[in-house]
Amino acid sequence: MNKITVLGAGAWGTAVAIAVAGRNDVLLWGRNPGQMAATEAARENTTYLPGQPLPDSLRVTADLDAALAHVEGEEAGSLLIAACPVAGLRPLLEQLKGRAIPNVVWLCKGFEYGSGLLPHQVVREVLGDGVPGAALSGPSFAQEVARGLPCALTVASDSAELRDLVVAAVHGGSLRVYACDDLVGVEVGGAVKNVLAIATGTADGLGLGLNARAALITRGLAEITRLGTALGGRAGTFMGLTGMGDLILTCTGDLSRNRRVGLALAQGKPLDTIVAELGHVAEGVPCSKAVRDLAARLGVEMPITDAVAAVLFDGYDAAEMAKQLLARDPRNELA
Repeated sequence: MNKITVLGAGAWGTAVAIAVAGRNDVLLWGRNPGQMAATEAARENTTYLPGQPLPDSLRVTADLDAALAHVEGEEAGSLLIAACPVAGLRPLLEQLKGRAIPNVVWLCKGFEYGSGLLPHQVVREVLGDGVPGAALSGPSFAQEVARGLPCALTVASDSAELRDLVVAAVHGGSLRVYACDDLVGVEVGGAVKNVLAIATGTADGLGLGLNARAALITRGLAEITRLGTALGGRAGTFMGLTGMGDLILTCTGDLSRNRRVGLALAQGKPLDTIVAELGHVAEGVPCSKAVRDLAARLGVEMPITDAVAAVLFDGYDAAEMAKQLLARDPRNELA
């Protein structure tokens, strides 16, 4: 039986812990002692994933030392899963330095704002090359995974051994896990799709129709592919689960936080109000600014992303930005 510690008791971290607890020895850590005590008492995460009971075998703790000790030194068959937002990844990893952590898997999707680094680059910068790492990504809503509904994910890593370990630990039941060695492609797809979900939510909220939604998703995939290949990802990756699959889900699914941000923008709500009402992190918000800055440095054209960032951070009107996108000069679709 594999030993797994999940660091981060938000909705997605809790859902993953629930999904893999039946086949593994799983410990879920959260930094808030009060929340974790309430979670243990109710045997459900009433704050971030209410209504989804924890399996009897899933243990919870707010003690980081105990959470790390659960997998420390277990070189074979143990996984440390970081289930935090991108902004929290570096601070979390800093707490792992000097510990005997055999493997690290991260669930976050986005670019680190300020540095423009992808999660795997943050991991290597903090922990070095000695700790094998992997991204677990794909089209997945926490509520559905926790309920045991079917879901397909991709694990990406430079280490074939770690890919095999993640597949062995996570694949099973209603979860399918595919393996890939294109870390850059998988992470770029997972990051930028959140920005495009804000765009499609805004278009839907403005009543622009299903044709507009399809156009935004398709042209959004082109933006993801342009940026991803410029960073070294493979074009084929963006046609898979972590590219097209995650993009479709996040842009059309009503459980998408980023889509809900777009719907609220179309109503004219200020960003601070939208984020407060969500009660959860919407990664597409900070990611839009990080991606816009990175694309500008690389000379990659990303007009939809630019429009989202302009509405979120530069005070532009959503309806006016939609008009500007439509007014762009015609061009070759595949250029």
